[in-house]
Amino acid sequence: IYMKFSHPLMHNNFTSSDRNAAIKLLRTKNAILTQSKNVKKFEKAWSKWLGVKYSVFVNSGSSANLLTMSILKILYRKNEIIVPTLTWVSDINSVIQNNFKPVFVDINPNNLCMDENEIIKKANNKTLAVFLTHAQGFNGLSSKLINFLNKKKILLIEDVCESHGATFKNRKLGTFGKISNFSFYYAHHMSTIEGGMICTNDRKIYEIAKMLRSHGMAREANNIKFEKNMIKKYSDLSQKFIFLYSAYNFRNNEIGAVIGLNQLKLLNKNNKKRQKNFSLFLKLIDKNKYKTDFLIDGSCNYAFPLILRKPNYAFRKALENKLIENRIEFRRGNAGGGNQLRQPYLKSYIKKIHLSNFKQVEHIHFFGYYIGNYPSLKSNKIKKLANILNSVNVN
Repeated sequence: IYMKFSHPLMHNNFTSSDRNAAIKLLRTKNAILTQSKNVKKFEKAWSKWLGVKYSVFVNSGSSANLLTMSILKILYRKNEIIVPTLTWVSDINSVIQNNFKPVFVDINPNNLCMDENEIIKKANNKTLAVFLTHAQGFNGLSSKLINFLNKKKILLIEDVCESHGATFKNRKLGTFGKISNFSFYYAHHMSTIEGGMICTNDRKIYEIAKMLRSHGMAREANNIKFEKNMIKKYSDLSQKFIFLYSAYNFRNNEIGAVIGLNQLKLLNKNNKKRQKNFSLFLKLIDKNKYKTDFLIDGSCNYAFPLILRKPNYAFRKALENKLIENRIEFRRGNAGGGNQLRQPYLKSYIKKIHLSNFKQVEHIHFFGYYIGNYPSLKSNKIKKLANILNSVNVN
């Protein structure tokens, strides 16, 4: 229909202002580019924006996931963690890599997040935490779930990598859990090229996160009293090189931090545009063909979920052909490519699991997509997109 139409999945949100901020840093005499004062400044600004006490800037959202699970391994003894089946691979990998047992639950099709009734059903006295992914900008929390977790003393860990600025009861996601993780990958709400953040209100968790980020070194905790105790305890070691944990180098750098500080200024404004785009998109697409009844209260979507209302392979083929023909970039399976239980890395974990017990995520796996939503997207282009999508038919 539209000869020159094209719609990429991602619109690089790296602005000339971001470039200038990076150039200014690079032109500074004797500039330190590894983790230094701008990283601290960005962590403080992010904490203030989110509404938490502490944030730790790392090199990716996946590193944030891995460090978070490593912290739980250090501090707690219970060994089961409830995880979603629709999520990014690193959420589940981080659980496995820390020798926790992943317990999988299906999703709620109305927000693509974990089904709270399934969580309640599968929680037991071995459950340490629920690692909840706020998938594709949707809020996955409810009062019922929060009350249940509090009552059972089960930790909530929030993956907010795809949902910066989304809220529950007018409070930002990432402020409800014991720890929350964010990603600043270039396709997300804001970018530091590559990057992630670990957020918490717990001082001890904050200090362990900083140590784990930098090789497990005691001095990285930046706690003078604690450091003096460690120097006393390990008097045979060089004071600057006391490695308390088997850890990683997941530091980020000053260039990422100044870009992050610059992008943060526009985040609220850009999020409003994304929310407006998503509402218009849902209003315009054919509700008989595609799912439109999402729980959008508080959501902030960086992509448009496009989910077939009914399982239909002929329609799926026609839709994909139409998308390709009109150069509309897409991904099938939504967050992380669909049902993680079908992935090779989980083969040894799922011998006793029946995919038929995960009907909702199975539908997304085969009949769910996402396409691009970005702040620069204009309403007339969304109308054209909807017209193309609505024109898909199966004879």
